[in-house]
Amino acid sequence: MTPGKSGPSIEAVTQLNQLYDDYWEFVLKEYPLSATYLGDHRYDSVLEDASEAAFHRRVTQSKKFLDQLRSFRKPSSKPNLLNYELFERELEDNLESAKFRPYLTPMTQQSGLQIDIPELITYHPFGSIQDFESFSSRLQAFPRLVDQIIQSMRTGTRAHIVLAKVTAEKIIPQLEANIVEDPKKLDLYKSVENIPPGINPRDALRIRNNIEEAIRQSVVPGFEKLLVFFKEEYLPACRSDAGIWSLPDGNERYAYTVRHYTTTNLSADEIHDLGLTELSRIHREMRAIANQIGSKGSLQDFISSLRQDRSLYNNTSAELMAGFKNILKQMDAKLPLLFGRLPKAKYGFREIEAFRAEAAPDAYYYRPPEDGSRPAYFYVNTFRPEQRPKYTMEVLAYHEAVPGHHLQLAIQQELTDLPKFRRNGGYTAFIEGWGLYSEELPKLVGFYKDALSDFGRLSFDAWRAARLVVDTGIHHKRWTRERAIQFFLENTALSELNIVSEVDRYIAWPGQALAYKVGQLRISELRAKAEKALGPRFDIRRFHDELLGDGALALDVLSNKMEHWIANESKVKC
Repeated sequence: MTPGKSGPSIEAVTQLNQLYDDYWEFVLKEYPLSATYLGDHRYDSVLEDASEAAFHRRVTQSKKFLDQLRSFRKPSSKPNLLNYELFERELEDNLESAKFRPYLTPMTQQSGLQIDIPELITYHPFGSIQDFESFSSRLQAFPRLVDQIIQSMRTGTRAHIVLAKVTAEKIIPQLEANIVEDPKKLDLYKSVENIPPGINPRDALRIRNNIEEAIRQSVVPGFEKLLVFFKEEYLPACRSDAGIWSLPDGNERYAYTVRHYTTTNLSADEIHDLGLTELSRIHREMRAIANQIGSKGSLQDFISSLRQDRSLYNNTSAELMAGFKNILKQMDAKLPLLFGRLPKAKYGFREIEAFRAEAAPDAYYYRPPEDGSRPAYFYVNTFRPEQRPKYTMEVLAYHEAVPGHHLQLAIQQELTDLPKFRRNGGYTAFIEGWGLYSEELPKLVGFYKDALSDFGRLSFDAWRAARLVVDTGIHHKRWTRERAIQFFLENTALSELNIVSEVDRYIAWPGQALAYKVGQLRISELRAKAEKALGPRFDIRRFHDELLGDGALALDVLSNKMEHWIANESKVKC
C-alpha cells in the first residue's frame, strides 16, 4: 500500500473497493433478514444474532474497517474520494451510535422482531424445497432470538435505558396478535398455502407439517414468553416521561440523534425556532387557500370544519386503495417532464398488516430488492379508513411513491458504479428531504387541481414543520405527550388518530422526524440557486438527475456537489 504523491495507486484504489465490498459482506452476514430482503439468499436459514456479544463484535469490526481505511491515503479523483469520505463517515457514525448501546432497546412499536418475523413472508422466497426448509429453520431459531432480546432488555432495565411506557404499551397488542392456538391463523402459515406445483405432494406435505410445527413449537411460545416478560418485568420498569432527556445520558443521546438525522450542526433550539418560522409561513399560505374556498372564520375554524365533514373521508379500505392507484397512474405519465432518468424497477401496492396498523403511520415505502425479483411496495394504512381524509391522498402518494421515495431510492439502487454500502444506504435528511421536496413537484405538471388537495399538501408541509417543534419540544424542552398532541391539533389539519400515532412515533424514534424539513429546505435552496444562476437555461430534469445521480448524500456533501454543478453549468455556452 504505497501511495503516490497524487493519491493512491490504481492497486490501492482496487484495495479500497475491496474494503467496501468486505464491509458490505459483513453487513449482510450480520443482518440476514436484510440480506434476504435485498435478494441475497445465502443467509435465508438464519436470524440475526442479537446478543450483547454480537453487538461488541460488530463494534470491534467497525473499528478494524476504519483502521484499514485510514491506512490508505485519500484518493484524488472525485468519485473515489467521495467513496472514501462517505465510508469513513459511516464507520465513524456507527461507532458514535454504539456508545449509546442501541441493543438495550431492540424493540419499539414500529420496529423489532414482532414486526420483522411476521413480515418475513412478504420477501422470503418460496419457490423451492430449500426455500421452505430455510424458512422453517428461521422459525425454529426464533426462541433463541427471543432469549437474546429479553436478556438485552433486562440489561437495559438495570442501566435505566428503557422505552417510554406510553410507547412500550403499544407493543403488547402486537405480541398478542402472534399468540394463537391454531398455527394456520398466523400470516406466517400463508407461506405454505400455495406451494409451487413443481414440488411433489409428499414433500409438500412434509413442508406444511414442518412449518406448522415450527409455528406451534417455536414462534407462538416465543411470543408468549416475550409477552410475559413485557407485562411482568419490562413495563413496570419503563420511564414515565416521554422525552429521551429522562435517560441517564439523554441530553448527549439527543444531541447525537440530531446530528445523525439532519447531517448538520444545527442545535435543538435552532431547529425548534426553524419549525416555528416555517409554520408561520405555511399557515399564511393555508389561510389564503381557505379564503379561496370560501371560509369566513379563522384557519383553526376551517381545519375544524374539515375534521367534521365526513364526506371528505374515505368509507372503505378498497376506496382508499383505489384512490391511491388512480392518483399514481396519472403521476407516472408525467414523470418524464421532471426527470431525464427514471428507474427500471416498478412499484406495487400493499395494505399495512392488521397486527401493526394501529401504531403505524399513513403509509410506508419499501424499496425493491437488488435482484429485481419483486417490485418496490407502497404500503397503505387502511386501518379506520373513515378517519383518513381524501384531500391528503395526493400529497401522501407523491411522497411515498413517485416522484418521492420510489424515484429516488430505486434510481440509487441502480447506480451500479457505486459501492453497495452507498447503493443500499444513505442519509435520512436526503431521503426524507427528497420525499418532502417532491410533494410540491406535481404542481409543476398540473396536479393539485383541487384547492382542497393543495390545502392538503400545505397541511403536510405544516405537519413536517410542526415535527421540528414537537420533536425538540419532547426531547429537549421536556414537553409532555399531551402538550405535543395539543400543539399538533392547534397547528395542523391532521386527524387526531394520525396525531397520536405521530407523537408516539417521535417519542420512540428521537430525532428522525427532524430530517424531513431540514432536508427539504436544503434541496429547495439549491434549486433556487440554480434557477437564479442559470436563468432561462435552467432545466429541471438536468437538475434532478444531477441531484439524484450519486444516491443519498449528507447535506453538506450534497451542497458542495450541487454548487460545483451550478458553477459548471453557468460556464457552458448556449
